[in-house]
Amino acid sequence: MSFDLVLFGGTGDLAWRKLMPALFQAFRHGTLPEGGRIIGVARDDLSHVQYRELIASRFKTVEGAKRPSEEEFKNFASMLHYLRLDLSKPGDYARLAEMLNSRNADTVVMYVATAPALFTQTVEQIAAAGLNGPNTRIVLEKPLGHDLASNRAINEAVGKVLHENQVFRIDHYLGKPSVQNLFAMRFGNALFEPIWRREHIANIQITIAEDLGVEKRGAFYDQTGALRDMVQNHALQLVCAIGMEPPINAHADAIRDEKLKVLRSLARWTPETLGLHAVRGQYTAGTAYGERVPGYRSEPGVDPGSNTETFVALRTEIENWRWAGVPIYIRTGKRLASRDARIEVNFRPTPHAIFRTQAGMANKLVINLQPKDGLELHLLAQAQDQRVSTKSGVRGGMLPLTSVQLDLDFDKRFGSERVGAYERLLLDVIDGRLNLFVRSDEQEEAWRWVEPIISHWEHDNNGPRPYAAGTWGPSASSAMIARDGFWWGEEA
Repeated sequence: MSFDLVLFGGTGDLAWRKLMPALFQAFRHGTLPEGGRIIGVARDDLSHVQYRELIASRFKTVEGAKRPSEEEFKNFASMLHYLRLDLSKPGDYARLAEMLNSRNADTVVMYVATAPALFTQTVEQIAAAGLNGPNTRIVLEKPLGHDLASNRAINEAVGKVLHENQVFRIDHYLGKPSVQNLFAMRFGNALFEPIWRREHIANIQITIAEDLGVEKRGAFYDQTGALRDMVQNHALQLVCAIGMEPPINAHADAIRDEKLKVLRSLARWTPETLGLHAVRGQYTAGTAYGERVPGYRSEPGVDPGSNTETFVALRTEIENWRWAGVPIYIRTGKRLASRDARIEVNFRPTPHAIFRTQAGMANKLVINLQPKDGLELHLLAQAQDQRVSTKSGVRGGMLPLTSVQLDLDFDKRFGSERVGAYERLLLDVIDGRLNLFVRSDEQEEAWRWVEPIISHWEHDNNGPRPYAAGTWGPSASSAMIARDGFWWGEEA
């Protein structure tokens, strides 16, 4: 199958940091279809050779095992092409059309890795140049809009020139192997489904923690914040994966129909719950990697008086028969104590205790997303390092229970050369598989849910709560979950 993959923003950060390494890994693994062209598009005045040299220089920063040898890159570089294009000039799109029509590939993928404000204009100009035929697929990066109205405007503009099955709204978390195994664990095994409900689960915690600051993205991040950058997309997609009903089959719309039901079932915000269950924070100066680091307001590109949140903690519920009454806690932030993304499913304790255990000790399933990738099942077992004394007072001479865990490390089990998130998703776009991409109604429902939080914070003069870099966020986050009698995983 021949394909042309056009990267709008082909010299940008996303292209060389994520997309090019992912495409190279697919090339190395032999899964990238032969007869393909990768066309970088940007305003820089470069030749094909200069563009290949630029990408080669960027690959020097890729981690060792994923870095190509000279021979490997030479073979990969033969696929790389470049076209200077100003997104604001219709005539430049005509030159792109001429380049694409010169060989009429089976599939044309347009990856729009540009500023979100340019999405609508770019898609409209693609259509005006006649490049919106049935073999065209458009990939849109998040954030798709900054609120419900802007998201709808983008979706409506795209919908006028493309069919829904041509639009791939990408969320790279859905391409992570650990998230794929979450679906496999739930719907490919009979073990968990009978207990995957309110009668057996006490609470669910989703943590997406980063130890880095905003790095070079200060100007962008200051207009976005953690709620739009992480919760509206990544975190809510994880909530859907955890909470959805089994789909009738593995087809894209069957899966996305069930995810949409979860989003529509999330508890709606009220003035009371916004005050109690929505915590925002902003990091101040602190310590990371043993060194002092500046606070958010001192980062390059950030307004010194900014009230943009770098931390969010939320409490919600899925209001249906399966999940009613089970709190779901979401937490994400920058400059936290460690880089750690995981989902913790905390089960209820046994209904009648005949063993001695520590307070609050119960079974737990941990789905590790990053940097570790795998599953941990925490069970209770009898301790074997103590002797039973008749004077111990232990009921029936039973030893106390201690926590042990079954640990499935996917890197050890399947090897570290597994398909990465962007690699998987790019191959799915080329093949036309929509399962791991977000439908427009899903995305709009997610924006509808977070919009009351955005509005509440815009009118809250108190601003975000400060927390020192290198900690787990403001204390209000711990207080929020403690009101239900629970605590975050690292506090256990």
